[in-house]
Amino acid sequence: MLNKVFRGILAFVGALLGFEVFDLLYFLLSKTNTSGSPLLAEGARLWLQIIVAIISGVIFYNLAPALNRKSKKMADNIGNDLQTISTNDLLGGVAGLIIGMVLAFLISQIYSGTGIVTGSLELTITICIYVILGYLGLIVGNKKLPELFAVSINMRKLAAKAAASEENPYDYNPKESKKKGAIPKILDTSVIIDGRIVEIMKTGFLEGPIVIPEFVLVELRHIADSSDALKRTRGRRGLDILNKIQEDYGIEIYNTDSEKALKEIPEVDVKLLKLAQIMKGKVVTNDFNLNKVAGIKGVPVLNINELANAMKPMVIPGEVMTVTLIKQGKEAGQAIAYLDDGTMIVVEDGRRKIGQTLDINVTSVLQTAAGRMIFGKVR
Repeated sequence: MLNKVFRGILAFVGALLGFEVFDLLYFLLSKTNTSGSPLLAEGARLWLQIIVAIISGVIFYNLAPALNRKSKKMADNIGNDLQTISTNDLLGGVAGLIIGMVLAFLISQIYSGTGIVTGSLELTITICIYVILGYLGLIVGNKKLPELFAVSINMRKLAAKAAASEENPYDYNPKESKKKGAIPKILDTSVIIDGRIVEIMKTGFLEGPIVIPEFVLVELRHIADSSDALKRTRGRRGLDILNKIQEDYGIEIYNTDSEKALKEIPEVDVKLLKLAQIMKGKVVTNDFNLNKVAGIKGVPVLNINELANAMKPMVIPGEVMTVTLIKQGKEAGQAIAYLDDGTMIVVEDGRRKIGQTLDINVTSVLQTAAGRMIFGKVR
């Protein structure tokens, strides 16, 4: 049944095509006729056109079985080809087809309504233009538009990557860091609780990617859950500082599950030094003991306390300072005062004047990794 319907439709299309082709040929021949009289009478022309249409319909009717087999084979091939066509190629072909159709529409508007061609001939020419330009658009779009899509996507990715690296210079990416030769800075628990790391990062003096290991976060959480009020306060402060670092700089917690060498190490400080050795990075801390152990293991350390001491103004023996005595010292007659930056001042013979603000003469300055102490006498 379907074969008979297909043959009937094909015969009708063939007859219509023969009718239009005759019309087109007659139009072209009439343009070359210089006698001024029509080539055929109107009735004879119509009958001849009908005969050509019937002959064309019969030819297409007889070709129907072969065309049916070819169309089925072509449909199977198209189905197989579509399975291998990528989404970009398919989108490119569709976009090219649409562009071709738009161009065909614009071209058809040039002769439409001018009277140069009329009736069924105008329709035939229009259909041919749509078919040709649509096909060309499909082919060109399938070949070139996917390349444009790929270039556009790559450019967007590169722009996004560049923007991300500009916006977040502290983000740690193992591959990118190795390419750039950047040294990761690994924060320990003490330096996060201390909080001064945030201000240092704001100044831009701390360069390169920042790494916050997951086990440091776990230790902060344990400290925040401690039954000791002081430890609990310090732990919560550390978590607040960590949240601020993440919000301001978008630094993600570094998952250390992939580092098998860390799994069997129970102590956080030892894990920290081992991670620094694996990453070839530096540990950022203000822990005096961790600083010493890192020196033994050959791990570079950036000590916040040492940085703070280096930034303190120099005090020269013999200089006069104004201080407020606060409490007693360890030795007899000593009193203790503090500068605004926390530097301890030991004043000889100042115990009797605790609570007073007075001038002292600096006698000596003791500089250590743990801090700086100033010694002086009451004037």
